Amino acid sequence: MAEEVQLFEDLKLNRQILNAIEDLGFTKPTEIQSKVIPVALAGHDLFGIAQTGTGKTLAFVAPLIMKLKYAQGNDPRALILAPTRELVLQIAENFKDIAKYTDLRMAALYGGVGPKTQIEEVEKGVDLIVSTPGRFMDLYLKGHIMPKQLKTLILDEADKMMDMGFVPQIRQILEVVPRKRQNMLFSATMADRVVKLTEEFLEFPQRVEVAPQATVAETIEQWLYEVPNFKTKINLLIHFLQQEEFSRVIVFVKTKTNADSIAKYIDRRELGPVRVVHANKGQNSRINAVNEFREGDIRVLVSTDVTARGMDISMVSHVINFDLPLVYEDYVHRIGRTGRAENEGMAITFANELEMQHVPRIEKIIQQEINRAEMPQGIVIEKTPFEERQEMARTLDNMKKKLDPTFKGAFHEKKKKFDQRSKPKNKKGNRRGKRR
Repeated sequence: MAEEVQLFEDLKLNRQILNAIEDLGFTKPTEIQSKVIPVALAGHDLFGIAQTGTGKTLAFVAPLIMKLKYAQGNDPRALILAPTRELVLQIAENFKDIAKYTDLRMAALYGGVGPKTQIEEVEKGVDLIVSTPGRFMDLYLKGHIMPKQLKTLILDEADKMMDMGFVPQIRQILEVVPRKRQNMLFSATMADRVVKLTEEFLEFPQRVEVAPQATVAETIEQWLYEVPNFKTKINLLIHFLQQEEFSRVIVFVKTKTNADSIAKYIDRRELGPVRVVHANKGQNSRINAVNEFREGDIRVLVSTDVTARGMDISMVSHVINFDLPLVYEDYVHRIGRTGRAENEGMAITFANELEMQHVPRIEKIIQQEINRAEMPQGIVIEKTPFEERQEMARTLDNMKKKLDPTFKGAFHEKKKKFDQRSKPKNKKGNRRGKRR
């Protein structure tokens, strides 16, 4: 049985990296770091399964810096692919922190901004590219990236890449990079589609799993409130934000419209400062909002799932799921924004009648039951508006029809049949349509 790694010095990292890690205030490696770093340093292909907030980025960045050693040539020798701009920027920031005592050069490539500055960065000469798949292929096809020197390829958040439809771009990238290289793939879940990708992407990989797939950190306390409608959710959210212990809060919502509305309401009640992050916000606006939140200048960040995997913030006191995520696995990544780096955190979820249908599926993925909580005293339970009630009923009907094709709900074809029966017949007994 291998000795347990107690300190970063035990991982055979060089003094430059150890000094940088010490500057960050880390002394003892996390479980994923102690398991991944030796495998990566040995040059093996690796399949890592780790929940968010476990220190995964340092686990693959530190050995990569050891392998690259120093600035050399003009073309990139390593490529890290990530699904979102936010995650690209987070990895890039981690790389800068850990490579601060080296002369290694890195370029972060992502969409949403013009490519001119990024092209200039690459053409100055780089050792590492951190990129979204789409932007990498764009610059490669235009002749700005020469991948022939690539010796290491890392895919981070592979399951999210699958969800976002990046498989075609990943396969294109695999066709243009050298066949002889070290590969590492990381995922929070081991879904079938991820396993299939590992079969295409990795050669005799060593599998590293630091927790059962898609589990959440033990330091996160989870609570679920059954809330009938949007207005009551607002009342409950305000109730929590009026409490001092909710010092740094991320509120996750399903749509951009909800994000803007909720942020304005919080601002009007003077429970902020509050900022919004979603796909319609400019890249600089999103980066500034996350940085201000990280620095503690903003109390509440309201976000769609665009940032669920892209924020490395260690002192988030609470995550509130105002809406349940559309992709069940995103629940893990949302609540993983709190309870990071072994700090304690709390995740609170609001669910209406429709969303409660999805809760058992999320609990199956995280392999545990979410604690149910009673509605706090004094919360006004609003009446559900007709439109909201109708939309929930219609969606519930559709869900039940998928499970049982014979199911007849509130929105079946009765009205249509009645309309057809009510049409007068012509002499031949056929239904008459409109005359032309």
